[in-house]
Amino acid sequence: MEVFEAVRTILAVREYQDKPIPADTMRRIVEAAHLSASSMNRQPWHFIAVDDGETLRQLGSVAQTGPYIAQAPFAVVVCIEDTRFSVSDASRAAQSMMLTAWSEGSGSNWAGFGGLEGAKPILGIPDGLDVLCIIPFGYPARPVGQGKKERKPLGEVVSRNRYGEPFA
Repeated sequence: MEVFEAVRTILAVREYQDKPIPADTMRRIVEAAHLSASSMNRQPWHFIAVDDGETLRQLGSVAQTGPYIAQAPFAVVVCIEDTRFSVSDASRAAQSMMLTAWSEGSGSNWAGFGGLEGAKPILGIPDGLDVLCIIPFGYPARPVGQGKKERKPLGEVVSRNRYGEPFA
């Protein structure tokens, strides 16, 4: 899938088929995170790829905004160091994973943004790292309409050269 097409069509998926993600697809998803750019190339992150069903159920129980993690066949827990740019850098990596998965037919959704301290003991995450988010991945349980997004008109959210100047 061409990159802009993935950006144009990606949708949040919170219900997954009972079908595993192939190992080569999981590897491409985490490699997309690994290859993402970061400020000064510091890479202030650590990614934990989870495909164990019991661990996914436990993560779903501690993620208030993502109980659906429990039904996913695969998830990536995004951990960050406490640095100035870590949230921005890791968010870029998360989006890279989500777009890569979408281009391979797998859906995902960002779960959490803080409030995920309960994941640390489950996964043995050291004190020096925080959990930014958990991203479950899986094949959508129901057909999803690609590209049907409700967005404000482009002219309401984009200006040219100065705020309020029409982009078009």
